[in-house]
Amino acid sequence: MAATSAAVLNGSPFLSGGKRSQSLLAAPVAARVGGGSAVAPRRLPGDYGFDPLGLGKDPAFLKWYREAELIHGRWAMAAVLGIFVGQVYSGIPWFEAGADPGAIAPFSFGSLLGTQLILMGWVESKRWVDFFNPESQSVEWATPWSRTAENFANATGEQGYPGGKFFDPLGLAGTIQNGVYTADTEKLDRLKLAEIKHARLAMVAMLIFYFEAGQGKTPLGALGL
Repeated sequence: MAATSAAVLNGSPFLSGGKRSQSLLAAPVAARVGGGSAVAPRRLPGDYGFDPLGLGKDPAFLKWYREAELIHGRWAMAAVLGIFVGQVYSGIPWFEAGADPGAIAPFSFGSLLGTQLILMGWVESKRWVDFFNPESQSVEWATPWSRTAENFANATGEQGYPGGKFFDPLGLAGTIQNGVYTADTEKLDRLKLAEIKHARLAMVAMLIFYFEAGQGKTPLGALGL
């Protein structure tokens, strides 16, 4: 499978982000993680060896699966919070909120959908390219609304955890002194583990919410609230 995935990724300059990342993905695992020596790859946060489908056997795809899990988990955490807060505030079930006459919707559904597809498509395409060619998007032309591309640089060196003054303004995973951000590996590792655990719980919660919605129930209703 490793050979197959490398061939698929290397077959497309867009998918692999250029020659630099193509050669990286095509290289043996040891070379990618230890400069040619047989060094074991760093264990991912929340990796307890549970992989019944064997998705993590191919290192070239494991990194992508982890980033996909992280992104979906972050959306799920935001959605769970939004569902509870939205229903408490409005009293309208989350699966009926968009169709409610009293819903605040200054745009038509078509305009809203089109805008979301354009904006999300642009952001996701940048994330996709940056995944295969790190730091390729932290340049002036790729961040037209920012006065400095430094805001979008990866300050931690970890894919999916950019840190820096822009993404970690409170310094939860590092310190900011004299305007310079310095990542703290120990803090970042603790937060990564906590985040992936909460992300997985939120994704399971959203799955339950969907089943409840199919029965006309809401999370608050299921809790008797």
